[in-house]
Amino acid sequence: MPLKKLNILVAGATGYVGLDLIYLLSNHPKVKINYLCAQKSIGKSIKKFDKRIKKKLPKISKLKKVKWNNVDLAFLSLPNREAQKIIMKYKKKSHVKFIDLSADFRIENAKNYKQWYKLNHLAKKLIKFSLYAISEFVKKDIKNFRIIANPGCYPTSIQLPLIPLIKKKLININNIIIDSKSGYSGAGKNFEKKFKHKNKYSSIYAYGIFKHRHMSEIDQEFKKASKKKVTYTFNPHVIPTFRGILSTIHLEVKSGSNINKIIKELRRFHKNNFFIKIMKKNKQIGTGNVLNTNFCEISVCETRIPNKIVIFSAIDNLVKGASGQAIQNMNLIYGFKERTGLI
Repeated sequence: MPLKKLNILVAGATGYVGLDLIYLLSNHPKVKINYLCAQKSIGKSIKKFDKRIKKKLPKISKLKKVKWNNVDLAFLSLPNREAQKIIMKYKKKSHVKFIDLSADFRIENAKNYKQWYKLNHLAKKLIKFSLYAISEFVKKDIKNFRIIANPGCYPTSIQLPLIPLIKKKLININNIIIDSKSGYSGAGKNFEKKFKHKNKYSSIYAYGIFKHRHMSEIDQEFKKASKKKVTYTFNPHVIPTFRGILSTIHLEVKSGSNINKIIKELRRFHKNNFFIKIMKKNKQIGTGNVLNTNFCEISVCETRIPNKIVIFSAIDNLVKGASGQAIQNMNLIYGFKERTGLI
């Protein structure tokens, strides 16, 4: 028998990521949105927050009003540690799966979580039941987990090109330089409170220079891929555009490798990954082609130094970096076509 429509809950419905989730889910043929939850704007229509949403959907409600027997999957787009509380409270509802878009289950070591996020983990025993899930890397395993940790936007743009190359030992894993630029939506609706620099809507601003929180998951996943410590610098910037990330990655190829082998391996690894586009050698790219999509464009380019290359990776931070990847993960869990609801 064909699977009936999934009953969906979205918590954090009025945030940037929540609204993108709802917009995409409202056009997904395999789901039914039963609950839209938030702390404020109770009783209001979600259409007031996003005019793209045309479908008639439930009014915004509080999470405590949810009847969990009417939920198959909960998307949690909430501040850090809120997902831990919710999953701890409702873990006995064994039929419910959770896709968490915060950092709550990205870090596999609770001590590391506290070190980076300055918060005690409230659900340490549940970490082992969660999966850090960049869609392209977990297709075989994702069905076995109830808690899916959706990766951060910067780490998604960085790992999609680098993890395949690290695993194949084609690049020097020392002194990788990663320069990433993101639209201000990545900071959420409190952007103006978080960033005090002048002319924020017409200037570029470097931040998190020594220790950005996303480095915790990059460290973790690099080490898994390499079995060794990967040394890199990561410098994020906010740019005066609403959405999109362009990561510029400077690295050195190993002896016996070259730019053509790098491109060949990326194409081999991603040949069955619909949303990953490996461009022609030395192709100039930006975020323009990927905005409002779940695609990632990757371009590998030569430099003036023979053994050094630069890789550009472009995604939409709110889609492939958050809501789109969450839906892609949902599709993988339930055996839907991977691109369903995303093109």
